[in-house]
Amino acid sequence: MSLPVTVLLMAVVSCGGNQSGQTSGLHLDNLDTTVAPGADFYRYACGGWMENNPLGDQYARFGSFDQLAETNTERINGLIEDIASRKGVKGDEAKVGMLYNIAMDSVKLNADGMAPIASYLQRIDAVTDNTGLQQLVAVMMREAFDPYFFVFASVDEKNSTKNLLQIYQSGLTLGNRDYYLSDDENNRNIREKYVGHIGRMFSLAGFDEESAKKASESVMRVETALAGAHFDNLTLRDPYRNYHKMPYQEFVSRFPGMDWDSFMSVLGADNVDTLNVSQLEPLAKAVELITEGNIDDQKNYLKWKVIDAAAPYLSDAFVAENFEFYGKVISGQKEIKPRWKRAVATVDGVLGEEVGRMYVEKYFPPRAKERMITLIDNLKKSLGERISALEWMSDSTKEKALEKLSTFYVKVGYPDKWRDYSALEIKNDSYFANIVRASVFEYDYLISKAGKPVDRTEWHMTPQTVNAYYNPTTNEICFPAGILQYPFFDMDADDAFNYGAIGVVIGHEMTHGFDDQGRLYDKNGNLADWWSQSDADNFKARAQVLVDWFDAIEVLPGLYANGSLTLGENIADFGGIQVAFQAFRNATASAPLPVKDGFTPEQRFFIAYANLWATNIRDEQIRYLTQMDVHSLGEWRVNAILPHVQAWYDAFGIVPEDGMYLAPENRASIW
Repeated sequence: MSLPVTVLLMAVVSCGGNQSGQTSGLHLDNLDTTVAPGADFYRYACGGWMENNPLGDQYARFGSFDQLAETNTERINGLIEDIASRKGVKGDEAKVGMLYNIAMDSVKLNADGMAPIASYLQRIDAVTDNTGLQQLVAVMMREAFDPYFFVFASVDEKNSTKNLLQIYQSGLTLGNRDYYLSDDENNRNIREKYVGHIGRMFSLAGFDEESAKKASESVMRVETALAGAHFDNLTLRDPYRNYHKMPYQEFVSRFPGMDWDSFMSVLGADNVDTLNVSQLEPLAKAVELITEGNIDDQKNYLKWKVIDAAAPYLSDAFVAENFEFYGKVISGQKEIKPRWKRAVATVDGVLGEEVGRMYVEKYFPPRAKERMITLIDNLKKSLGERISALEWMSDSTKEKALEKLSTFYVKVGYPDKWRDYSALEIKNDSYFANIVRASVFEYDYLISKAGKPVDRTEWHMTPQTVNAYYNPTTNEICFPAGILQYPFFDMDADDAFNYGAIGVVIGHEMTHGFDDQGRLYDKNGNLADWWSQSDADNFKARAQVLVDWFDAIEVLPGLYANGSLTLGENIADFGGIQVAFQAFRNATASAPLPVKDGFTPEQRFFIAYANLWATNIRDEQIRYLTQMDVHSLGEWRVNAILPHVQAWYDAFGIVPEDGMYLAPENRASIW
């Protein structure tokens, strides 16, 4: 009678059962043992991988994530090509094959030239005044041309059971206000090249030289005006600064000049009674441009939005010029990816869950999901232990933190219900026409959620995605099937490897629930203050240690990391490692693992973690990511985090004489 209980208890404390036949999980050729672990652990653990995986011309960055993504791309391509080559395929599968074949038809694409966008440009030409501009902007927003700002529906952050209509700053082709406003030499250079790129794209679209030049100047005037009002990336991380819920009639009065009833009707957002304007000033500037701005400038801006959005789906000439700027100038790539990879990316983006259904069926074994669920349970237990043991947090806040942890909604592998694409029409007119129809299909799906209950079962990544996420408004953690492979997860490896790799990823996502943003949401996903003031002050002081530490890192000569922008991810890395390490020690306490391949289990844990971030990267991409990305660069997710983790010192015998040593009083201590 006791056997079932014994088996259950074994499942709780170990993710792999009897591990005597399991490997270390390490690929020893990834290491560079000529480097001392305490001098440069990133190079020590990843130097061999970096040497064996030189940066190809197709890449601005190539790392472990990208390597696995490439494997998935090849697998997905095999699935798609099989469908595309067969006759008699029905339903959504047929759409997968048809869209792929259209994307691969270079003869038709080149013969069509700019014809697929001609009607869109003519539609803009037909506008004669600012009043006529308004409805066209709404039409183009629904078609995903990204003009001025964005209207959509998502969770109300202060009422997480219901979806709310939202308005968010947008409209900048380069994405970040600093590209338009910063006086730094790199951004000035990008601005200059951007203007030239716009002019060349207008020329390809049939504009004469003078008209193309004037159009490029118009675009820069409009986008620079928008950028001047936009929130910077750091301000966008503050949820309170980006929440302004109001009744619809108040919204109409606060942003006059627009026929908002007609605008919302075009979007399919009729009868809205309440909405959130995430950023007030950017919307005010956008409304001013639409209602009062120079009409020729606005029309040229909208034409640019069409040309830029369409370029990847037009002739080779458009694709090449698009790559010259976004690939070479912005990212530092030297060579565009082959057509089949670009076609796969499009199909994956348009019909992601249908592709995911096929992917899971062939490549995701049920036993992987089972082992992941056990790992997650063990990580939750470990994080709970760490919260309970915190000396700096009061009992009342601890209680609420533990409640939040206990209510994490866990998703592994793939959704229980697949997306229905039956309303999406794919047909043989043009590649770009299909992209527009897909955009409208997706937008209508998104906007239809306004005012409806939140569906917590919905996934925000496809199963084949090599990534994971924490969503604060649903208090959920999600681990798609795509990431549950080496180097993140290995069914044949022991706990030392898997806790150091996917275990840290799990711990990372869990810690996001308690990082500088996630901690602001309660167990139900509502933006609500559940901290005592003293606990909040303690947290901020402890987090500031990481801000200051990362601010001092020089990623390129004269260019420093942004500790405030990357704080959430750095906290999650730091917490994830410690939570996973404690879970690993718990899981192996009754049956310690032996030395394998010359490394102790503890050493294998940290090497497995470091290998996740093995990366070769171009300087252009370093500059781009440092300005745009909330994640630290791969090197610093290892070398800047581990000096704060005592278990790493113990595992490798790191002493004060080592270059990476950091005195205990200078280390961060949060979760």
